[in-house]
This record gives sequence, C-alpha cells and structure tokens, in this order.
Amino acid sequence: MKIGIGVDTSGDLKTTLGNFTRAEADGFDSVWIPNIFGYDAITLISLAGAVTERIELGTFVVPTYPRHPSAIAQQALTAAAATQNRFVLGIGLSHKLVIEDMFGLDFSKPVRHMREYLTILDRALTGAPTRFAGEEYKVAFQIAVPGANKPPVIVAALGPQMLKLAGRLSDGTATWMGGPKYLAETAVPAMRAAAATAGRAAPRIISGFPIAVTATPDEARKSAAQSFAMYGQLPSYRATLDRGGYDTPGDVAIVGSEAQVLDQMRALATAGVTDFNGSPFGVEGDPGAGARTYAFLAELARSKALA
Repeated sequence: MKIGIGVDTSGDLKTTLGNFTRAEADGFDSVWIPNIFGYDAITLISLAGAVTERIELGTFVVPTYPRHPSAIAQQALTAAAATQNRFVLGIGLSHKLVIEDMFGLDFSKPVRHMREYLTILDRALTGAPTRFAGEEYKVAFQIAVPGANKPPVIVAALGPQMLKLAGRLSDGTATWMGGPKYLAETAVPAMRAAAATAGRAAPRIISGFPIAVTATPDEARKSAAQSFAMYGQLPSYRATLDRGGYDTPGDVAIVGSEAQVLDQMRALATAGVTDFNGSPFGVEGDPGAGARTYAFLAELARSKALA
C-alpha cells in the first residue's frame, strides 16, 4: 500500500505550493487535494508539477457536473503534460445539495450521468476523435496535448451501483468515510469483480482517512467527530458510515499510538487498499498530534513498510 498525504491548500499560492514540495522531500508517494471552494485543483496540480519531480499528484476529487467532459479532458491532459505524466484525475458526482441547490443543475440521474461521462473521457483522454450520443451528452471533438499520456481516472464511488460502474469504466475508486469492513466487504470486491468482467486491470483503491497519532484516542475520536461532522450528514457519506456500522465520522478515524495506527493501516492493506490518503487532524488537548502524525506517515512512506 502506497502512502499519500492530503496537503493544506488554504494558504496563499506560495505557501500551498511549498506544501507539495515538502511532501515530496519528506518521501510521500502521492499528494491528494480536494476541489471545493478555493483553488481549482487541476490548475493547482499543474502548477505543482513545476516545483516537484517525482511525487504523484491527484485530485480527490473534482465534481463532474459543472465541467463538460471535453473541458475536463482538456484540463487533465494539460495537467498531465505539466506534471510529466504524474497526474491522477479523481472525479466524483459531488452531492445533490451542491449540484442542485448551489449550482442549479439537474442531479436526478447521477449513475447515467457518470456512465456517459466516463465513456466519453475514456476515449477523449487518449487524444483520439471522440463521438458519443447519449441521454446526457452528444459530442464530437478531439483534444491533443503534446507530451501528455492518458492520465488514470479515479472515481469517488461509494454505493453499489457506482462501484460497479467505476470498476467497469475507470482505473479505480477514491473512498472517504469507508472503514475496513466497508472496504473489505463492499468496495474492494465490487470494484475487482466489475473490472475483471470488463477485462480491465485490477483497480486502484485509494482510501482517505482522518488520522491522528496520539496517546488520547478517545479524545481524538471526539475531535474527529466535530471536525468532520458534515460528512455524517451528507447522504452518500452517511450511507457509507452506516454500511460499516459507524455512528459518527470520528468512529472511522484512525487513531492511537504509532503501533496501534500501524496495525489499523495494515488491516486496510489486507482489505485491498492500494493507496492510503492520510488527513492528519488536530486533537483537543494534544497540540502536537498533527505534526506527529505527519512525521509518522512520512517515515512510513520512506520505509515502504506497507508496500
């Protein structure tokens, strides 16, 4: 299992790009960044490509609805060229609250939308002429970017239908709020079976987790429950927590001593997780938790202990 890190993108551009270079220097295999209401993630990764040399750079994830498939294909191929083909395009549906209530777009057929979107992307990212006529999209275009290889496409798939779809039409999935039981019993088997049926390579399972190395695990879970409370309310994440038998986002967090955290991460690797995306968080009463957790993950990445 490769070890990646979610870096802070809330600072100014110089500071934010410095977080990418630090992650590379510290030995992480990958950096994963969200696309919320700040920097555009694909543009930011293109800029990070100029200040890094080795580390894989991925979005976790970019919502599909606001971007036409031709637009995201063009952005992705540009990012691939800008990063010397170290870019991973992570995409997702987002949520009804965002797509309908904030953006005013139709969220009524999410599976159909993603099926057509991925079908178009799969060809468009090769640089070949792309023609498609479906219910959501009718397209005829071609995009060619010198020096860009087709980047891997990872889908934020949580429910059974989306997992099967992602397994058939993408290179893997990005999960969040899915614990070991959910991964071992739902996500990994569904993705592997769908990929095998479609004749695709074994999918990447990129799993994001709140994580804290701390001597106060109970307090850490309380802090995580507060810091990540919104994920317990959004329907797709709520359903994922329920599938794993978790009440709050704090219950799915990886917390404890270094040995305890390592055991929990080994369980994820055993469950089939190929890439770990760590999100260190602050713990009430333990001001050093964030830095301690980052250092632990960096050492784990350098040592290849879970590779």
